[in-house]
Amino acid sequence: MEQFLNDLNPPQKEAVKSVDGPILIFAGAGSGKTRVLTYRIAYLIKEKGINPLQILAVTFTNKAADEMKERVRKILGFNRVEPLISTFHSFALRILRIHAIKLGYKENFVIFDEDDQIKVIKECMFIQGIGERLFTPQTLLKIIEDAKNSGITPDMFNPDPFNIPMKQAGVIYHLYQDKLKELNAMDFGDLILNNIILFERYPDILKTYQERFRYVLVDEYQDTNAAQYTLIQRLTAKHKNLCVVGDDDQSIYQWRGADIRNILQFEQDFPGAKIIKLEQNYRSTKIILNAANAIVKNNKGRKNKKLWTENHEGEAITCYIAENEFFEANYVAQKIIELREEGINFRDIAIFYRINAQSRVLEEEMVRLQIPYTIVGGFRFYERKEIKDILAYLRVIVNPYDSISLKRIINTPPRGIGKATLTKIENYSKSKGLSLYDSIKE
Repeated sequence: MEQFLNDLNPPQKEAVKSVDGPILIFAGAGSGKTRVLTYRIAYLIKEKGINPLQILAVTFTNKAADEMKERVRKILGFNRVEPLISTFHSFALRILRIHAIKLGYKENFVIFDEDDQIKVIKECMFIQGIGERLFTPQTLLKIIEDAKNSGITPDMFNPDPFNIPMKQAGVIYHLYQDKLKELNAMDFGDLILNNIILFERYPDILKTYQERFRYVLVDEYQDTNAAQYTLIQRLTAKHKNLCVVGDDDQSIYQWRGADIRNILQFEQDFPGAKIIKLEQNYRSTKIILNAANAIVKNNKGRKNKKLWTENHEGEAITCYIAENEFFEANYVAQKIIELREEGINFRDIAIFYRINAQSRVLEEEMVRLQIPYTIVGGFRFYERKEIKDILAYLRVIVNPYDSISLKRIINTPPRGIGKATLTKIENYSKSKGLSLYDSIKE
């Protein structure tokens, strides 16, 4: 076992062997975060004799959880009881399947996705007489989701009485939760929040899981929201063996509820916490790290740290300031052509942009210069719903008899023309031999 620990650098080894009490591991990009987590789990089991069933590791994606499981198996072998390594939501769901009846649900409750949620919100809006012209279901749902991410139940929701959207959301929140329970359903926000409620109402159940999971590890701690923080705090309150790994410099999910204070205030929230910094980068060149350090050091409120590497200097960074997005797109495309002429494959070239909307001019330039490309993690610009809707409007303006485009936008945005009304118009147009457009005019 000690032989495989020799694969670690000194801070990594310290992070693996510091097993008792709260510990915060600042893991910069490319610093071997996953290796430290998996070696730590293996060290707990093989060297410290901890029962694997008493170890819980949570992360945010199934892919990350599966990778951790696979690495632990390779270290320890497959023929043994395994620790629980899962996503936050999978872990929360596991508990609720056992105890759902305590909260008024049946054990076979279903999980609603966004489409299902919107349908329930619309039904609640109809009951309350709230028109979609005043507030969209998406707006109200976002407010409710933010509340759940913050650990706020309907009874705790206390909006400013002069903030009309928040006030209406408070009413809908109560009704929405009642409807979900009536349908024996939860949404993803409920999975975490209902665990918190369960533990508060039933201390004996909380005690059971505190004894079950004596060692808790949390990946990407900078991305946790208030509800997830509360859940972890409750679980580890007795034995306090909490190890979190994260990097405040990589906190980019505040828009979906992540609270950077969770990692910045860890020492205050968990007195006596040990802090370890993994600053050696194994991924990037020196030039890349120097540039990154120069930029990120300007962030306010960050923990002081500086990534370094033993890798080579690397290629110089080119900073090109374009007059506008069209010149920028052309510059990028020409550089790709130059690289291709040097023998670089298209598949070895990547373009990063900050928001999806920036892809449009880049895509148009790729198409114009016949450069093949693939959009990763999103739709092509012209395949996005809102773009298709706008194009449909333009097509109808140019050609009012384009019935396909007309049907697409006839109730976008909502204007009270439902399927039944559209069916009547279509039947009328067929009986009179008129176009859909002419039938609407009549």
